[in-house]
Amino acid sequence: MFSSVDTIWVLLGAALVFFMQPGFCVLEVGLTRAKNAGNIIMKNLMDFSIGSVMFWIIGFGLMHGTDISGIIGTPDPFITGDYSGSFPSWAFVIFHTVFCATAATIVSGAMAERTKFSSYCIYSLILSAIIYPISGHWIWGGGWLSEMGFHDFAGSTAVHMVGGVAAFCGAKILGPRIGKYDKDGNARAIPGHNLTFAALGVFILWFAWFGFNGGSTTCATGDDSLASMGLIFVTTNIAAATGSITSMLFTWIKYGKPDVSMSLNGVLAGLVGITAGCDVVSPAGAFIIGLVCGLVCPIAVEFIDKKLKVDDPVGAVSVHGVCGAIGTIMVGLLATDGGLFYGGGTHFLAVQCIGVVSVIAWIAVTMTAVFLIIKHTIGIRVSEEEEIIGLDIMEHDLTSSYAGFETADRDLTTPEEAAAAKAIEISHSHYEGKMTNVSIVCNKTKLDVLKRELENIDIQGMSVTELQGCGVQKGKRQMYRGSEVGAVLLPKIRVDVVVSKVPVQTVVDAAHRALYTGASGDGKIFISDVENVVRISTGQQGTEALQYIEH
Repeated sequence: MFSSVDTIWVLLGAALVFFMQPGFCVLEVGLTRAKNAGNIIMKNLMDFSIGSVMFWIIGFGLMHGTDISGIIGTPDPFITGDYSGSFPSWAFVIFHTVFCATAATIVSGAMAERTKFSSYCIYSLILSAIIYPISGHWIWGGGWLSEMGFHDFAGSTAVHMVGGVAAFCGAKILGPRIGKYDKDGNARAIPGHNLTFAALGVFILWFAWFGFNGGSTTCATGDDSLASMGLIFVTTNIAAATGSITSMLFTWIKYGKPDVSMSLNGVLAGLVGITAGCDVVSPAGAFIIGLVCGLVCPIAVEFIDKKLKVDDPVGAVSVHGVCGAIGTIMVGLLATDGGLFYGGGTHFLAVQCIGVVSVIAWIAVTMTAVFLIIKHTIGIRVSEEEEIIGLDIMEHDLTSSYAGFETADRDLTTPEEAAAAKAIEISHSHYEGKMTNVSIVCNKTKLDVLKRELENIDIQGMSVTELQGCGVQKGKRQMYRGSEVGAVLLPKIRVDVVVSKVPVQTVVDAAHRALYTGASGDGKIFISDVENVVRISTGQQGTEALQYIEH
């Protein structure tokens, strides 16, 4: 006889954990650039879709099948065995399916904006089918770590650290985005395009985490279970709130202003850290875990970014990998029954450390092998041109993820030498020459390429205006949901350059090199005379007003 309450509680927990998928999706979209938003959406969609199917076909059995030597579960293709308890087998299956998909989707953000979509799908398939289930069996399937007494209640290690370590391996092998580091190796910021999305994603994740941790009781009957559920909700919330406050204060002190994105990461750091021990630590212990993770997270983000030179656009490695490990280890210190700080000795702490190190080793070795095989076979990274133009249009033929809205990335310009570029010294002497405005109208995805070409011919100043329009071809023919899109005003940019010393034809040739494909929609160049230019700050006029001034 199944328990109705337990069954509903497990299914509700599964639904809340599934709701983490849109949370991760909008968080990653917000912390990356608009030209890759559709690609991020597709990767998150496929993480859950591919993961669901592969976990059903093979992964579930490897994780929860009959134990074989403490290492792996007996394969159970398509799940024909009985795994029921106080709730039906299929409730148990869907609950663990959504956990598997969560581990896979963590990697998406760290590898954002430069990964081939086909290669990413292959990675997602392998992680969901084999790699995650095996380490999951060690912890939750009756494997050797569970026999040792390793405690990871809801997945700080089993889910989050697995995803974080895999993210580190992928991002390291993939390499940084173009322009992330200058020629001297100094890191450059590449801001995301929508912090509102990022904040929405974090709030969704915070909400869904109550199902992630609370639902892991898989029981809602009896006073002990009800008391445990209440404690789990409280510890989860305290750790998240403390993590956010700590990250905010740390960045406020270090940078002079509270950093928004780091404060958002602090929430997730606290949530990841508390997940392992949310059922066995007190609210005070949750506060300490949130405090430590909220402090470590921004430090880890900077260390990984600036010292290790691993480009992680969303901080997934720091949040999930680093804080997942720290939170799991701290259970050995703060567990009210057996923790070192509660008189339990060092044994439990040692077991927690062994578990963390073992899972890190398993994921690091296997995922490094997977990513290297993909890299040297079908390739793991898109071309430089595809990366600069954007994966939406190059991988999915999607002109914009914001059709009908005017949007812009805060920092579209990321050529490799941009951070080290110096203004070329130009004589301040008066130069009587003709001034010409060259106005270039083109697809907004071409801005990076065009800007690089203009910088190469010593064009140091330009104005960029967003607009919408189409030529006589009425826009590029596109299909949407199986139907052809009619003539629409497409997102364009106009780049205006006023030149006097650089020949106009040189500018035209540079624009042609950057924009020419031979297809309609390459753009147009308008050339017109400029009667005069006045620099407001100095009153200089004519060609003098166009020259660089050393401050």
